[in-house]
Amino acid sequence: MPSLIVKVYSLLFKYNLNRRLQTLIQSPISHPFNGVVSRADESIITSNPSFSTDGVATKDLHIDSLTSLSLRIYLPQSALISLRNSESGEGVYGGYVPEKKGKNCKKLPVILQFHGGAWVTGGIDTVSNDVFCRKLAKSCDAIVIAVGYRLAPESRFPAAFEDGVAAIKWLGKQANLAECSRSSLDKRIVNGEKHRGRQILDGFGASMVEPWLAAHLDPSRCVLLGVSCGANIANYVARYAVEAGKLLDPIKVVAQILMYPFFIGNIPTHSEMKLANSYLYDKATCILAWKFFLPETDFNLDHLAANPLKPGNEKPLDLKHMPPTLTVVAQYDWMRDRAIAYSEELRRVNVDAPLLDYKDAVHDFATLNVLQKTPKAQACLEDISIWVKKYISLRGNEFSY
Repeated sequence: MPSLIVKVYSLLFKYNLNRRLQTLIQSPISHPFNGVVSRADESIITSNPSFSTDGVATKDLHIDSLTSLSLRIYLPQSALISLRNSESGEGVYGGYVPEKKGKNCKKLPVILQFHGGAWVTGGIDTVSNDVFCRKLAKSCDAIVIAVGYRLAPESRFPAAFEDGVAAIKWLGKQANLAECSRSSLDKRIVNGEKHRGRQILDGFGASMVEPWLAAHLDPSRCVLLGVSCGANIANYVARYAVEAGKLLDPIKVVAQILMYPFFIGNIPTHSEMKLANSYLYDKATCILAWKFFLPETDFNLDHLAANPLKPGNEKPLDLKHMPPTLTVVAQYDWMRDRAIAYSEELRRVNVDAPLLDYKDAVHDFATLNVLQKTPKAQACLEDISIWVKKYISLRGNEFSY
């Protein structure tokens, strides 16, 4: 059984989540032109572009003013070849700036991360998400990019899914811009004289190339990771990447990680009946959250966003082309049966799709801030790191950690 601390915290968590949902019901819902990506009542951590705190530098980016789509980049200090020279890269604003010639820059894989929050809460800068992403970046030795997608009910389906696709497209654009920038800035000899090409600038004269990604991103090693409802987004983005194929070049999605995905359906499963009132997220509250997220007309829990295995969905899945998929489930999570079924279906078509099932664990056990220091959470992060390094490590170094 879960510990007493988990049980007590679960009661407080349910009360706060229900209060927040009731507030959204009673308040007139405004539909801002550019969407909402965070809630004002959540505890947050500001970005820190220096490695001085815990060996991970962070920076926030707003990549689409029309949708408020935002990102937070987590860059581990392992991206520097020599730690002795790391201070020389500190800019005037106190943040890390890569060396222009890139001599001290190491290429790292990237993990595109989608936070949880039952569609209506959460964000890239919440305490839980920031702490988890920092640990993930250091444990996997990878750049982590957290995606601040639009929340419901201000932005219903498909807004969050579109933001996920927009994020991976932006990442591909950055990889291409970085390559073009390196080519244009190379010294060329014309009529015996050395010339330097022009930098790629936007309409305001600012560089369009994100310097951290230009210096450290390896686009051929991209992993998608989703937490709770973020796992639904990650899975959708993985499908998009499969369908897009070379259109996403040079981005290559090599794996995805689904942490207790937010799957549901019209016909209840065994776990949905037995654990309907389980810890943190009970089924009734989650159905209310789905009502905020799915289209108001023709509400259906067998919607493709909610139930990816439902036969007859508007776009059938061809799972055999999906990337290797690690699924994490918890013993006391009512959503576990559908996640297990999805993992089994992937294995049936010969996709590498292991399942990690944690005993005495609850939904969000490895990502909620109050639980991240527990042995189960630490073991989960280690298990994820070991598995994903099979796909993001350079050939010959898979087990050299």
